[in-house]
Amino acid sequence: MRATRKSDISTPRGWLGAQSQDVKGWLVLAAGLGILAGLMTMLQMGALAWIIAQLISADTPLVQLNGVFVLLLVVIAVRALAQWGQESAGVEASLRVRSKVRALLLDHLAAVGPVGLAGRHTAGLGGQLIEQVEALDGYYARFLPQMRLVLVLPLVILALVLWLDWLAAIFLLLSAPLIPLFMALVGMGAERLNQQQFIAVTRLAGHFLDRVRGLTTLQLFNRADASIDEVFSAADDYRRRSMRTLKLAFLSSAVLEFFASVAIAVIAIYIGFGLLGYISYGPASELTLFSGLLILLLAPEFFQPLRTLAQHYHDRAAALGAADGLMKMLELPISTTKHEQEHEQVSVTKASGARVHITEASVSYPQRGVVLGPITLSIASGECVALVGPSGSGKSTLLQLLAGFIKPEQGDVEVDPYTQIAWMDQRPWLVQGSLADNLRLAAPEASDAQLLEAVAQADLEELVSALPKGLTTHLGERGLGLSGGQAQRLALARVFLSKAPLVLLDEPTASLDADSETQVVTSLKRLVAQGRTVVIATHHPALMALADRVLRLERGTFSQHGTLSNETR
Repeated sequence: MRATRKSDISTPRGWLGAQSQDVKGWLVLAAGLGILAGLMTMLQMGALAWIIAQLISADTPLVQLNGVFVLLLVVIAVRALAQWGQESAGVEASLRVRSKVRALLLDHLAAVGPVGLAGRHTAGLGGQLIEQVEALDGYYARFLPQMRLVLVLPLVILALVLWLDWLAAIFLLLSAPLIPLFMALVGMGAERLNQQQFIAVTRLAGHFLDRVRGLTTLQLFNRADASIDEVFSAADDYRRRSMRTLKLAFLSSAVLEFFASVAIAVIAIYIGFGLLGYISYGPASELTLFSGLLILLLAPEFFQPLRTLAQHYHDRAAALGAADGLMKMLELPISTTKHEQEHEQVSVTKASGARVHITEASVSYPQRGVVLGPITLSIASGECVALVGPSGSGKSTLLQLLAGFIKPEQGDVEVDPYTQIAWMDQRPWLVQGSLADNLRLAAPEASDAQLLEAVAQADLEELVSALPKGLTTHLGERGLGLSGGQAQRLALARVFLSKAPLVLLDEPTASLDADSETQVVTSLKRLVAQGRTVVIATHHPALMALADRVLRLERGTFSQHGTLSNETR
């Protein structure tokens, strides 16, 4: 039984079903209210047929039908309330599922880490988190409740029509299977088209974002016009895919409406000729104005749940296409180490060093083989270690291993429990917002005084005081408005603010001018003086002089002659 369950969840349809378990009550409520609305519709049709039959056939005075009119108004009101409740319950179920899936995706992406996501475009990931999650809306809000209505309402109407006239019921019964048949045929093609459409929009998002980020470079090399044409071609390809999907949906709806209309027309002809006495076969001779009108009014309602389901079948195809992409995202391998799972639960309030111990650890990548190790390394609390070596020697990989972004293929990495980690590389991540917004990414509850203290430690106090708006000065995307050195020192101020015991720095002075390098090195001296454990990957002599030990990496392992103490140097 367990194996069967796993197999079901491994398919898009099974995965969608698994997500609906937590909102089963809302879906049942939506279906129940939909059934109530359907029953009220039948009662409404019955009341209308009764009123018309009494006025025409029985010459009943209109005054004597006041009670039936009141009943009709009550039925209409109950039907409207039931339809509103059905839609509200469906929307609530959809909202809960989408919130759950989005939280699940964000947690999984955080567990995968930046190294695991290095091969995926951020715009594509953002598109999946928005577009593909939102594509689940119609499936839970409309399609699943409608599936239950299709199983109940047509059968109730068929039973009622069978009681009134069995020949009319046969007409309905013969035409009904055509709609599910065409729905299945349409669904197979629509699901494939939706999968292709989601892939296209994911690529388009990444394509467009790349061009926007590189706009200055494109203009410098006179490639702006060519880039505009490329974006236009990608957008036009997405337009064609979208129109192909819509064309299939509209075509399928037209075919289904055709068969439903033909069936209703056949029943209308049968009832008309039966009431006129031209048909004497079967129960036609027993038709009355009431029974004939009621059957004629119920015939469209018999097909309505099926027609509505056909309209929402596109929602099912969109959800299946989205689920395929979301499942692939959730299948990304998680790269977490034991200490990362532990330290996220506790906030460290004071700066203190963390002990690190690596035992025979190695890291491999599918296309490159072993890039690091096996290595053994112990770092004492409060120690500053510099990693040096040529490009590709494994310095960044070792930092990523310490940060928990990747896990060792073999061996073990141990960091003091409850340890927060601060990370900074040569391209600091800055968001569009104020200086304070960027600083509070490390400490959301920090006061303005704490922000100013961190800014002073990072040698940014002079810049902030010269700005008219100070810490509220707005920055553009990726730190637009700051020089490279200022952006690096802002990221360093964030490290000071975090109070993380373990600080990992990957080439913090790369691509900086001499003055900016000096200011960053000065700030790093303050950081080391606080007693934090600092590991720096660098080529800069001043940072090597700052370290207690310098470890040289060559081809993923430590050089036998590459370890120097501060006294030796």
